[in-house]
Amino acid sequence: MKSTLTFICLLIFFNTSGLKAQNAGMWTKEELKMANTAGNASYLTGEEKDIVIYMNLVRMDGERFFNTFLQDFIDDHNQKMKQYSNYDRLKISRNDSYYRSLERDLKNIKLLPVFWPDEALSWVAKQHAKDMNKNNYAAHNSKDGRTAIQRIAKMYPKKSSGENLSFGFSSGLANVCMLLIDKGVPDLGHRKMILNTSYQLNTVGISIQPHKTYRYCAVIDFVALPH
Repeated sequence: MKSTLTFICLLIFFNTSGLKAQNAGMWTKEELKMANTAGNASYLTGEEKDIVIYMNLVRMDGERFFNTFLQDFIDDHNQKMKQYSNYDRLKISRNDSYYRSLERDLKNIKLLPVFWPDEALSWVAKQHAKDMNKNNYAAHNSKDGRTAIQRIAKMYPKKSSGENLSFGFSSGLANVCMLLIDKGVPDLGHRKMILNTSYQLNTVGISIQPHKTYRYCAVIDFVALPH
């Protein structure tokens, strides 16, 4: 029997509106096309497709992603956070240890295999996102007690799998960047999930849904499937 390893990670963010990165020109059309594995996935929204694109770009060239899309996001995020009295807590500091560790980690990321979207796994992700909104909670375990591994295994049994949850952003780029920074998560579980190669997680299910408390919730389910 093939062993199954599951990672589960959750992160709650402060909401920022949609973001358009300014440095896409530093990537070739061929690279952007290669990252756009979800381009024909009609079951995903534009922002859900963007989650796949940006996760793929960071896996293709981590250092370039850090110097382009991540910097755009941080500038945009910090500008928007200036309107709040607790700006110092909400801003992303480039002197922060999580930022610096991400810079170090991404220098070593190059030409990792891309993720491919999956309709069935996206349905699994969507059901959990809708359940969290309906019952107003933020957790990997469903309201009926099922774990992430049980939900994913119902569709794809006996496969390595994982799940990232994030709250507060509707933007695909914002979700990916904040999961990579992983501020306040000592084991950097979200970052490790996106950059993982050890367990051959190559297929993703994505859903961004409304959330009663955090405005938005994003579920990213991962599974290792033969391609």
